[in-house]
Amino acid sequence: MAEFTMELNDEQKEVRDWLHGFAADVIRPAAAEWDEREETPWPVIQEAAKVGIYSLDFYAQQYFDPTGLGIPMAMEELFWGDAGIALSIVGTGLAAVGVLANGTEEQIGTWIPQMYGDANDVKVAAFCSSEPDAGSDVASLRTRAVYDEAKDEWVINGTKTWATNGGIANVHVVVAVVDSELGSKGHASFIVPPNTPGLSQGQKFKKHGIRASHTAEVVLENVRVPGSCLLGGKEKLDERLARARERARSGGERVKNAAMATFEASRPAVGAMAVGTARAAYEVALDYATTREQFGRPIIDNQGVAFQLADMRTSIDAARLLVWRASWMAVNGRPFTSAEGSMSKLFASETAKKVTGQAIQILGGNGYTREYPVERMHRDAAIYTIFEGTSEIQRLVIARTLSGMPIR
Repeated sequence: MAEFTMELNDEQKEVRDWLHGFAADVIRPAAAEWDEREETPWPVIQEAAKVGIYSLDFYAQQYFDPTGLGIPMAMEELFWGDAGIALSIVGTGLAAVGVLANGTEEQIGTWIPQMYGDANDVKVAAFCSSEPDAGSDVASLRTRAVYDEAKDEWVINGTKTWATNGGIANVHVVVAVVDSELGSKGHASFIVPPNTPGLSQGQKFKKHGIRASHTAEVVLENVRVPGSCLLGGKEKLDERLARARERARSGGERVKNAAMATFEASRPAVGAMAVGTARAAYEVALDYATTREQFGRPIIDNQGVAFQLADMRTSIDAARLLVWRASWMAVNGRPFTSAEGSMSKLFASETAKKVTGQAIQILGGNGYTREYPVERMHRDAAIYTIFEGTSEIQRLVIARTLSGMPIR
């Protein structure tokens, strides 16, 4: 087990500086254009693939970093560049985590490479969990997967929403109900291979922020996938369902479902994204406050501005520490006994929303225009308190974990 540390080692610093350079030289100059276009920035993703950032190998190296700091460090630097473009680069990672968390070694080796493609032909992947009538309430999913034993195929029907890369993905990972009587414990995750009949893109959403990232509905109509596309395999699923039924009869402990396993693994990473956006806005505000003069002196000479910057930096550093702690715990098998993963996501996302708003305030009228990036950063930051569990859901998870009570 790696000891918890607040200091990056030399190799991590080298990767951080490399990512920072890419974010500064490639992502930032393209940010405003792709935000306005509201389209997937394929040329930027391809550039990331060419240098090795958008690849299975890179994310595997960060994911298996024994200190746990590889992924949060990478997320912070990329999202410091721009949240919309960065999400287009890392959005495939959520689907990959879904396979890593629930799949067999064979499934991991087969499907994750197909999620990324290569530098000459980049691909993306989508993780499809939310539904129009079931956002944070994963127990209310209606997408059904029925096993056709004669053909060893699963037949999937339903509609997913808020899917990053939904419909344009090469590989979709879909969470579906296999036993409706078990609620959230009766879910399973499935790979939908490229060009599978019956899968189509529904509505593409025009969003307030992260506009360079493609978000859409995914419609599944009699989608048939081979039995081998059930993540973890049918034997493992049957064993898990049998345990869930037995525990349901005896009123025993809860069993984690496939979507929650993915979200638990990814929440600290989302917190790191929020830290990156908050840090970017803080740096713009600090630079502005030290160079902008009013009444013959820099505006940072005013306590009203200086104290805001002090609070902004303090909150950013605190958020980073919570993210690093949760990331270290996850990699080293430490259970989130106090919902540390949700804590990190909650605090970091709320920090990003607040700090970007403070940055606009410090820049005044200039901050409200598109001539300065804090306006875009503020729009982008709003998503962190919503996706992969709203702030209210994070508080619910934390409260239930601390109290052991079924708080509603």
